[in-house]
Amino acid sequence: MRFGAAVLRSYESRFTVEEVLLNTGPADGEILVKIAGCGMCRTDLAVRRSAGRSPLPAVLGHEGAGVVVETGGPHTGLSNDDHVVLSFDSCGRCRTCLDAAPAYCDSFASLNLFGGRKENAARFTGVAGDELAPRWFGQSSFAEYAVVPARNAVRVEPSLPVELLGPLGCGFLTGAGAVFNSFGARPGDTIAVFGAGAVGLAAVMAATASGAVTVAVDRHPERLALAERFGAIPLHATSPDLPGRIRHLTDGGAYYALDTTASAQLINDALRALRPTGHLGLVARLHTTLPLEPGALDRGRKISHICEGDAVPGLLIPRLTGLWQAERFPFDELIRTYPLADINEAERDCEAGRVVKPVLIPEGRKR
Repeated sequence: MRFGAAVLRSYESRFTVEEVLLNTGPADGEILVKIAGCGMCRTDLAVRRSAGRSPLPAVLGHEGAGVVVETGGPHTGLSNDDHVVLSFDSCGRCRTCLDAAPAYCDSFASLNLFGGRKENAARFTGVAGDELAPRWFGQSSFAEYAVVPARNAVRVEPSLPVELLGPLGCGFLTGAGAVFNSFGARPGDTIAVFGAGAVGLAAVMAATASGAVTVAVDRHPERLALAERFGAIPLHATSPDLPGRIRHLTDGGAYYALDTTASAQLINDALRALRPTGHLGLVARLHTTLPLEPGALDRGRKISHICEGDAVPGLLIPRLTGLWQAERFPFDELIRTYPLADINEAERDCEAGRVVKPVLIPEGRKR
């Protein structure tokens, strides 16, 4: 089977949209999905800065959604023509997976970031026979089709706009999951969100849906305007005495704070903005030592890393689509679509902050 895909062949090169070859269909426990749309996440773009740890050439993309066209084996739980959202890969067998924490799977890094599943890896190649890295995040969905472990796929209602749903599998799942799962936010709680990008704005929407009072911090007025539209109190990141301003706005300090920026200064500001026993969650990967200012962790405050919103995708994604149908999680307002052929333009716009969430739409071709 031949189909179009966006291939990254070196850490410095542009994506090239070219034909790739799938030599065999889905194996037992897998599905073949015709991709309707795939979000572009900063984790995809961070491959360029991965110091060779992510093998290339590869087809990236891990916020895919589409329609099942073939199933492998009798136990996938899915059928042809099912609409699905694709999320991260996990083994399903380790202690954390069995404890309903698949984002902390013992094999998360190897399955998702550093080469993917090795079974049947050689079946996915360029048309010249050159091997492509096997399944980024279990998907490699910057493409017209993707072979995916059925465990990664969440069935959704066919009435939903499937081409826009892919970011619910990672970016929006992470922000909303941090609020719903990691924090367990309730009406009247107070949450400070640092960084109003895709993850941060999803957290703002989830906090508003939870009935929490939310402060959104960012440097870009247009992002703050979006946060305000979704129910947050906007606050510029360079405001004098930022922690004091947040404590004032939240009547003594936020119960929870979410940092999406990896800025050491803002992380310290977030800790100081918490009330006693408050919880700061970090979702961005830190690349340097994090210096904590004296007193930042006093009075029972705590800090933790949050991966994939502590989510079980099969539970959280239907919750998010239900909130969207109820007009309480308007994630579609953050999306701009691009043809797959324009993936390099989408990357430039994403890096420049001109778009919150690019979604790539494959151009269908008869085979």
